[in-house]
Order: sequence, then structure tokens, then C-alpha cells
Amino acid sequence: MVRGKTQMKRIENAASRQVTFSKRRNGLLKKAFELSVLCDAEVALIVFSPRGKLYEFSSASISKTIERYQKRTKDQGISSKAQENLQHLKEDSSSLTKKIELLETSKRRLLGDSLELCSIDELQQVENQLERSLSKVRARKLSTLLTP
Repeated sequence: MVRGKTQMKRIENAASRQVTFSKRRNGLLKKAFELSVLCDAEVALIVFSPRGKLYEFSSASISKTIERYQKRTKDQGISSKAQENLQHLKEDSSSLTKKIELLETSKRRLLGDSLELCSIDELQQVENQLERSLSKVRARKLSTLLTP
């Protein structure tokens, strides 16, 4: 079996993307915890979901860890690797900004706003999403009513 580099790309299906985010976030938080316990490492992890919800883990105080990091980078100066990481973070930030804009557009459409700019296919996608959501709401409501 020949292994090559696999190209990573955004998961297009919103439901699959959310499930993957939740699973990987939980795995990442678990690994951060394990690293801190097993290796007695000071670990701080901050994750923002696509909807802006904050998830965090810290083996100490996040504020103290960030202060320690800032002092360390200031004392040593930012290495070229750190500068590369900073560039990647800027690119990631730009990418996340675009994703947020897409999510906001999708949200507006689901709320019935900005529909005049949509094509027939886009309107059909919005309608299908709303129907799926409505089915889930009705199922949840029914299960709540049937539960003693």
C-alpha cells in the first residue's frame, strides 16, 4: 500500500462537520488532559466553535499560562518557526472569518432574510434544511410529550 499526503479540506455537510467538531474537540481536550497528567506539563487549550462557543482546558490557570507564554516569547524573541506559526494563525483567522460569514449568511437565509439574492437551487436547499429541522423539532416535542 502506497501512502501519500492526503489533502485536508473542510467538511461540506454541516451535520457531519458538527459531529466531527464535537468528537475531535473532545479528543483534543482529553489528550491535553492526559499530557498534563502523564508528563506533568503545563497545558492550556482554547477552542472556539464555528458558532463562537468557547471550550477550554488548563492544567493551571489559563491566564497564568498565557502570561508565562508571553513572557517567554518576549524574553527569547520570536523565532522564525513562531513567525511561521503566526502567519498560519493569521491565515486560519482569515479562513475562519470567511467561514463565519458563510454561517451568518446561512443563518439569515434560514431566518427568511436575504432570500431575494438566492437562486432556485439555494432556495430549495434552505427549504430542505428547514424541513429537516422542523422534523427534528417535532420528534423532540413528541418524545417529550410521551415521556412520563
